[in-house]
Amino acid sequence: MSADPTHELPVVVIGAGPVGLAAAAHLLERGLEPLVLEAGDRAAAAVRAWGHVRLFSPWEYDLDDAAVRLLEPTGWESPDRTALPTGAELVERYLDPLAATPQLAGRIRTSARVVAVSRVGVDKTRTVGRAGRAYLVRTLVDGRVHDVTARAVIDASGTWGQRNPLGAAGLPAIGEDQAGDWLVGPLPDVLGRDRARFAGRHTLVVGMGHSAANTLLALVELQRTEPGTRISWAIRGRSPARLYGGGDADGLPARGLLGSTLEAAVQAGHVELHREVTLTRFTPSDDGLLWVTGTGRDGAPVDLHVDALAGATGFRPDLDLLREVRLELDAALEAPVRLAPLIDPNAHSCGTVPPHGHRALAHPDEGFYLAGMKSYGRAPTFLLATGYEQVRSIAAALAGDLEAADAVQLHLPATGVCSTDLADREAVETAGVGFATGSAHGWSAEEPASCCGAAPEPLATARPS
Repeated sequence: MSADPTHELPVVVIGAGPVGLAAAAHLLERGLEPLVLEAGDRAAAAVRAWGHVRLFSPWEYDLDDAAVRLLEPTGWESPDRTALPTGAELVERYLDPLAATPQLAGRIRTSARVVAVSRVGVDKTRTVGRAGRAYLVRTLVDGRVHDVTARAVIDASGTWGQRNPLGAAGLPAIGEDQAGDWLVGPLPDVLGRDRARFAGRHTLVVGMGHSAANTLLALVELQRTEPGTRISWAIRGRSPARLYGGGDADGLPARGLLGSTLEAAVQAGHVELHREVTLTRFTPSDDGLLWVTGTGRDGAPVDLHVDALAGATGFRPDLDLLREVRLELDAALEAPVRLAPLIDPNAHSCGTVPPHGHRALAHPDEGFYLAGMKSYGRAPTFLLATGYEQVRSIAAALAGDLEAADAVQLHLPATGVCSTDLADREAVETAGVGFATGSAHGWSAEEPASCCGAAPEPLATARPS
């Protein structure tokens, strides 16, 4: 079978989050036809899930240039570039208007979940005649299969919804699959729509990223007005010092305040901290609560009886839909092999990850790219602005402009990639206690977000943790 002609086919973008919509905007500027496939019923579905959370980074670093160029002719008014948006504000003031622009509105298909990607007419093992073939993207729409062909594919679907297990060694604890009735997401709306789930009850938060910190501080606030609200916090490490951070010395004042406020809450006894915890078993009890058992410091038993369990242990990419694509992934991070050394959290924070583009993101199957939070695999160092530069470079490469594609750069504050020139601590305190980095999970997601904060699918400064 001869290779299908692809020049008239669209570039399929998987995911209509911030990076996916930015990819579509850049493709349009390059004269390429995008088709955005979104699993949710609206664009930015993952960001909506943590809409109550405030980002660490201001609007200046949350907007993509090509997206803004689409928005400006519509009469769109740019937000105050120094303000810190919530996830809901990111959607309402930027992502919803962007998805509604005349150029993008007809090129986004919602409720279209991508379940597989392959090459037309050949499986993963076939080499002869593979080059130049179109991609086949299989979707589920209302339970029915729809196949789409594409000249190239950009997977910007993020990692939101693919949480890491709560057990040790990357595996679920015994009974974790039976704990769904007690499990809540990493960023529940404790003071809003989910209040009744936590008021006067015992909640265990597991994890040591900024998603965990946000949830813990919201529970502390709830505790002030709801007697009987009990908060337990389990971490795998010996100390939460990394999450507490540098306080006033932190380049992102919102992030510094988050850590120092949590430290004060623990020291005041509002939060019961369990260190060096290995969770081994979850057991539903006859009284409707969940027994959580494991070991703690020096092998001491951990035995907690809880009403709710907030798993904030980070996310991992869903690679099942890509089984028929020839990928070249790092064995540890599940990120593109050339990108992995640049983002390895054992050696880098988000402040030391350099800008990168199409060459670091390419795979043996030409024309296929992972972008955004998903490109970082299990690494927690993702920056939303980095995702925008990724898709700018990819779009230029797909259009054949390699000079522009290779000219990767990142415009961030002079004080460092994880810093902003925000006002003083008082201004941050005025903005509110709960902060994240924007998921869709980014953080995307995000999110054991070692440097940049929480919130997934994930997103402004890091991914969710």
